Amino acid sequence: MSGHGTPIPMTSRACGPLQGAAQVPGDKSISHRALILGALSVGETRITGLLEGEDVLDTAKAMRAFGAEVTRDDDGMWHVHGVGVGGFAEPGHVIDCGNSGTGVRLIMGAMATCPISATFTGDASLNSRPMARVTDPLALFGTQSVGRAGGRLPMTIVGAADPVPVHYVVPVPSAQVKSAVLLAGLNAPGQTVVIEKEATRDHTERMLAGFGAEITTEVTDEGRVISLTGRPELRPQTIVVPRDPSSAAFPVCAALIVPGSDVLVPNIGLNPTRAGLFETLREMGADLTYENLREEGGEPVADLRARYSPALRGIEVPPARAASMIDEYPVLSVVAAFATGATVMRGVKELRVKESDRIAAMATGLRLNGVTVEDGPDWWTVHGLGHGNVPGGATCASHLDHRIAMSFMVLGMATQSPVSVDDGSPIATSFPIFEPLMAGLGAQIERVGA
Repeated sequence: MSGHGTPIPMTSRACGPLQGAAQVPGDKSISHRALILGALSVGETRITGLLEGEDVLDTAKAMRAFGAEVTRDDDGMWHVHGVGVGGFAEPGHVIDCGNSGTGVRLIMGAMATCPISATFTGDASLNSRPMARVTDPLALFGTQSVGRAGGRLPMTIVGAADPVPVHYVVPVPSAQVKSAVLLAGLNAPGQTVVIEKEATRDHTERMLAGFGAEITTEVTDEGRVISLTGRPELRPQTIVVPRDPSSAAFPVCAALIVPGSDVLVPNIGLNPTRAGLFETLREMGADLTYENLREEGGEPVADLRARYSPALRGIEVPPARAASMIDEYPVLSVVAAFATGATVMRGVKELRVKESDRIAAMATGLRLNGVTVEDGPDWWTVHGLGHGNVPGGATCASHLDHRIAMSFMVLGMATQSPVSVDDGSPIATSFPIFEPLMAGLGAQIERVGA
């Protein structure tokens, strides 16, 4: 059974050219952070373009539970009346973060240095994911945590009554861990320092600076050294959320493999810590162009045009790029199936502990559809068959993972036989308009039995 309710089997079949503008939802990472930092500010933060998927809506509910006033106008404008740094109230019920690892880990960080307790849970997928990577550094502030075996949810966090600042070296590239420590550092006296050896998405640092926090980033021999001065008074902001590059990946990649396609994705976020997929696709020979490059809300944005690319070739993706495209490897593996030659992806062990084991899930599904895939603990290789040569015809398991489900729906748009997933319901967590958006471009995705 799906952790999201009744399973929704879906089938995708070969279609004509994909054409038009793909108005993808707002960036999920920025949406989470806008709600949380708005709740930690004094005054009203206004947000337009917020992603209204289940993951982000769960974060909005959590901020209300911690005492912030969060409302939405009929025109889609969100208002967050914050309680200030250290002002979170103790919630009166368990905080259910659904499927969102980002949501639960960032919220844990935000409340970890408040003198309150909170219990967190999620769906079956989230409750199977490790939380020690966050609770271990939070313990350095004086926070306590009690959860299931293996550091898993449900888990109760007891915030530090007298927090101390922390100097922490992130052991594996993780924007969630970095962000949790920085958010905890907001209510610790003195200076909290986070060092990451490999750069990860920097939305938290950018947004903290925008809200008035004293934060600096320096590149040294140790890596990126991020220093945050605790106990600022954050100033409310007006935030325009750019469109999510991780969601844009699906119509973009579909356009590359469906003959005759020409798709424009307006107002897409091109933060350099998030744009690794587009760089990789260009190296594979993809016809991708940026139009109307500009900056909005401290984030670089552009209109991205993707056209059918019949001469895609396999490449070795630089391991150093993994952090900037970790969520996009599943759909990249789909594009790789239609390239000529092998696409090698290394340094991606983080994929093993996402909403699902994404390497295993994609490798299994691609093999069922006639594609040769090799994989190891932190690498995998897809041997491309070239355009028009991928058989398809199989039903794949989505493992309660939105990106797995959408990736196989993209696969089916260019295979010889239709491709199905056992459950497409998790798609609603991050891309609730995926089906109508893709249908509007010309895709043929059906709910089986609907």
